[in-house]
Amino acid sequence: MSKKSAKVRGSGKDKLFGADGFEQYYGELYGDRWQALKEAFAGEGSAVEYHVTGAEESYFLDSASVLAALSLPLAGACNILDLCAAPGGKTLVLASRMEPEAKLSSNERSPERKHRLSTVVQTCLPPEISERVITSCSDGATWCTRQSECFDRILLDAPCSSERHVIADPKYLNTWSPSRIKTVTTEQWALLSSAYRLLEPEGILLYSTCALCPEENDGMIERLYKKFNKDGTAFSLLEPEPDLREVSSFAPALTLPGFEKTQYGYMIMPDKEKGAGPIYFSIIFKKSSIIS
Repeated sequence: MSKKSAKVRGSGKDKLFGADGFEQYYGELYGDRWQALKEAFAGEGSAVEYHVTGAEESYFLDSASVLAALSLPLAGACNILDLCAAPGGKTLVLASRMEPEAKLSSNERSPERKHRLSTVVQTCLPPEISERVITSCSDGATWCTRQSECFDRILLDAPCSSERHVIADPKYLNTWSPSRIKTVTTEQWALLSSAYRLLEPEGILLYSTCALCPEENDGMIERLYKKFNKDGTAFSLLEPEPDLREVSSFAPALTLPGFEKTQYGYMIMPDKEKGAGPIYFSIIFKKSSIIS
């Protein structure tokens, strides 16, 4: 059977598999828009230079990533957490925006990626900011077993299907199957439920992915509702209010992309935003404690 076969046999029924399976799955999700998305993926993207005054080096990241990190309100925040931070672009946006007395914990599970994160913090932030950024190597999904309700702002940029990268890499494309989505959503839920438990009452959590699959985006927020907010009193969702002036001195050429409303969040889509994204994000305001 060809690697590009759309189906393999297993568990008594056919399952989508490989490049053709990927094409069928996302073609059914996005219909006529799928071709435009693939064409946007093949383009140059929307990388912008982000240079914090006084830093040794610049960092290049997608303008959609800047917008997502800019959509987490930091006014009055003291203890900020970037739970899955490597390679470090969103950490830079948060660190450059946080108030002078605030501290940022920037965490990554992989030792190799954590090393890259630490290097980015040291070279792409000036000392007066980097000294207030603590990098760590920990499993964010189990962090809540050691602490609870201790951060007033959290950014969770969760590991995801990252279809833009899959479609560009034959190795991943030819071995793709929907079971990968199930594996990823299991990890995402463990991280999101941990992040929610780590968030203080009156705190704000921004959940984001670079996935196109709704199960990894709105699907995660729906699970959060079912677990913690059945009566609607535990948390509410906020509308994004990114202010370009907060980062204009760090990225003077930056133009923020637009975003589309979903059921529980927002999508930045590369076919509509000159290659920026895809990025999904949802902003969660925690009203009450979950500690009995």
